[in-house]
Parts: sequence; structure tokens; C-alpha cells
Amino acid sequence: MAVEQLKTECYPIGMLPGLSRLFLDFVERREALSPFYPAIAYSTEWMTAPALLPPAHRETLADLLEQQNRSFGAGDAALENITRLRNGAGAVVTGQQVTLFGGPLFTILKAATAIRKAKDASISGRPHVPIFWLATEDHDLAEADHVTLPDRHELKTLSLGEPPIGSAVGAVTVGKNVEDLLEQAGAILGGGPVLDLLAACYRPGRTLGQAFAQFIAQTFSAQGLIVVDASSRAFHAMGKDVLREAIVRADELRVALNDRDQQLAAEGYHSQVLVSPLSSLLFLFDRASGARIPLRRTAEGGWHAARQVYSTQDLLAILDDEPERLSPNALLRPVFQDAILPTAAYVGGPSEVAYFAQSQVLYERILGRTTPILPRLSATLIEPAIAGLLARHAVSLPDVIQSSLKDPLELAQRLGARAISVLGKRKLAAAGNALDTELSALATYMHSLDPGLGRAADVSSSKMRYQMNRMRRLAANYELRREQSLGRDAGLIAVNLFPNRHPQERLLGAVWFLSRYGEALPELLVEQAGQQCPGHKAVWL
Repeated sequence: MAVEQLKTECYPIGMLPGLSRLFLDFVERREALSPFYPAIAYSTEWMTAPALLPPAHRETLADLLEQQNRSFGAGDAALENITRLRNGAGAVVTGQQVTLFGGPLFTILKAATAIRKAKDASISGRPHVPIFWLATEDHDLAEADHVTLPDRHELKTLSLGEPPIGSAVGAVTVGKNVEDLLEQAGAILGGGPVLDLLAACYRPGRTLGQAFAQFIAQTFSAQGLIVVDASSRAFHAMGKDVLREAIVRADELRVALNDRDQQLAAEGYHSQVLVSPLSSLLFLFDRASGARIPLRRTAEGGWHAARQVYSTQDLLAILDDEPERLSPNALLRPVFQDAILPTAAYVGGPSEVAYFAQSQVLYERILGRTTPILPRLSATLIEPAIAGLLARHAVSLPDVIQSSLKDPLELAQRLGARAISVLGKRKLAAAGNALDTELSALATYMHSLDPGLGRAADVSSSKMRYQMNRMRRLAANYELRREQSLGRDAGLIAVNLFPNRHPQERLLGAVWFLSRYGEALPELLVEQAGQQCPGHKAVWL
């Protein structure tokens, strides 16, 4: 799997389903999408911008990062990068919610992109280091408690089970059932270093935050990825000025967000994060239960979390004494993060990029600057066995995606249609062409007689063309029944490249690929995360 010998293809990012128009416009434009994004998607100006943060702040930050990363089992390369950070380096930051067994493929694609961008920036003349921010304070456990792996011709989802409601993801304790999940994962992945790493990280009694931190740090140990869990009191104290602004300027910031929302709507973009009249940018951790509860404004100008009422002074007192109890929401989180880290650029996925269009107003009002956001590497990894099936059936990745989106059975029918004999294809094509020619001429004639008669002719013509297509499908289905391997091949291709009608990177667990390609895969992804493909990349492994 030498990098220089890899085959790759680049496709427009819009080929993938479920992407917002805001994200597509951002990544496909060659000029800044102002005022939402001050810089273009693939800007390099940030590489030479001066690194921020006072020296004393850097020292404290480096001390905390060194302590954490040693506990995560980080290697020498990460510790050397922390020293570079201490001495003034900038940071390329990315992050993700902590998940079971490392989560989907896109998680390591984000890490690889941050590493590549930091490497490119360092070559440009000023040192940068890659940092992975653990979103341990998020509470959407339904997204974090499982991993999906391909098991022959089907998908298998391994799940921790019913999660505690309201708890922060990073604080969820891994139970004894993880041993059964590791056994199931082993049956799918086989033995080897990656399974050993999973077993070492995801042990009963550890939190998801601890387990994931160790996993991502050691997966990218050779590349020097720095990992940060900012949920502690010490980190929150470093970002408390941002939290304070969110308290004392709550109404002003909400108005600014509403104005930005109207700007987005005026340009035809929908809201990314809804901001209601009494919402805020903060959550409060309950001291007794540990639940992360949204802080909302009261009609009288106070605050409440669930049934507990607080004054602004109450929250400021909590911020001074227990800053870790106040947690930023999705819009404020990047601002909070960039008050703590010397972030030169942030690497985000489609949703994060879209959020930044709203977060930008918070950046300007709180920090007086906006961090450039860069799209992560978007890729489908094609293994040799799947590549062989694509070649045998003359099917491309866009064919797989487009067919699956039309109908789950469409890909199998496409393979069946390709298996029809040359004589059968000629007869179907001749009949279809003749029918189309005659129907078009007849419809034109009937339109010339009377508009109503012409419309009736169009309807009848459509029905006859439908029946012609039905004959093609019948012939293809006959081939599928006659050669059952075609259906199996179609299923295997879909499960691996577009599982459950989702892009591979969003559903399949990264450990599937790590277990098969080992230590070579992280470096390969770093190499593929350059700017040669400003879209979606197919990579033949």
C-alpha cells in the first residue's frame, strides 16, 4: 500500500447526499462567502498569521497538555509538539465527540487533515502542531454509544446499551458489557494490534472520554497528534472570559445571532442552530447528578436550569468558584476553544462548517477575530476485493451512490442489466429506440391537432415508455435470478461503499480499516489530506 502507487479519483463534494447548500457554497466558491466566512475554504493565509496567547497562558496550557497526553499514552512526537506549542507554535485544531471504539471513519479523517495542514503550515515557515479537541461535554449519547462494522454481506452495530439521560458523553462509564462487545468486534475484525488497543482503551470502569482519548492519541502517535480534554476546572478557568461574556452579554449576543440568522435566510440558507428568545449559549452541570442542563433566560431577565432559578450574579459566582460547571453550546464551543488554544485554523466536517456561519458573529464580538475553518478530507476507501467487483461489473463510485439513492435494489438491477447477453441488449435497445422515435413523432403530430389531445398523447407515451423500461428490468431481474452471485456482489459493494444509503465515512467504524491496514493507514490518510482534491476522494487501498 505504498502511497505513491495508490490510485485516487476526485469527485464533486455535492455527489454526497445530505449536505447543506451553505456548506456546498462555501467549499465550491473561489472567493470568500462574506459575511458568513471571511476566508475561502482552502485558504492558506492563516499559515503565516502570528500566533496568539500570552507566554504565561502558553506555559499553563503546555503543562496541562503534557500531563494529559502522558496519561493518554501519547508518544514522543506528541510531547515534542507540546514543546513547540510552549515555544510559540500555532495550532491546527479539530475535534469530535468521544465514541465507542473510535467512532466512524470521518473521525480519523478529521485528525489526518489537521495533521496534514499543520505539516503544510510548518513547511511554509512557521511551526504549527495538530490538536484534537475531545467533545467530552456533549450529551448526545445516542451518537456516541455505538459503532457499525461490515460483517461479510451485512452491517453489525455494536452498542453500549441504554445510556444515562442528560449525562455528558465523556463521563459515561464503560460497563462490563464492553467485554462482550470486544469479543464481537474481534470476531469481525480478527485479532491483532488494533483489537489489542481497543481492549486496552475500552475497559470496564473507564469513562468514554478516557478510552477514546487513549485510542486517538495512540492511533496517531507517530504523527504527533496532541489530544485535549478541556472538561476540567483548570481548562475552564483558562476559557472563563468567554463564559463570562456569554453570561453578562447574553441578550446582546442573542440579538446578534438572530440578525445573522436573518442574513442567512435572506441568502436562502436555513438556520443551522435555532436561537429562541429565551435560549442562551450555556449549559450548567448539576452538582449532584452530573446532568448537563440547558441554561435559559427568564422573562424577568434571570436564568433557570430545569426548575432551579439563578441570577446573573449567581452564575458569575459559579464561574469564579466552579468554572467547570458551565459548558458552552455548539455555537459558543469553538470560541471557548480558541480562547484556550493558539488556533490558527479549525478543521471541521459539513455540520461544523455550517455552524461557523453563525458562530462567526460570536467570534467577532467576544474575541475580536474569526478563526478560519477548513473542510476535512472527505473520502471513500476502496479495498482490493471491492475494487475487483467494481472493475468486473464496470461500476464506479458515483454509480453506486446514485443507484442506491434511487432504490436499494437499483444497483443489483444495474449489474443484472450489464449481464444481459449482447443479443438481448441489442434487441432491447432497438425496441426502445424505435418506440421512442415513433412516440415522439406521434405526440408532435397530436399536439399540432389540439393541445388537449397532445397532453393526452404525452400521458399515454409516458405509460408506454414505462412499460418498455419494465421490460428492461424484467430482463435484468432474470439475469439476477439466473446468476445469484450478481445480487451478492451488489450487496457487498453497497455494504462497503454506501452502507444503508449513507456515505462510507459517516457510518463504517474507523477500526475496520485500521485493523486491516495497520500503522500504514494513518500516514496514508495524512498524505491524502492535501488540497489536490477539493471535493470527495475515492482512494484505492
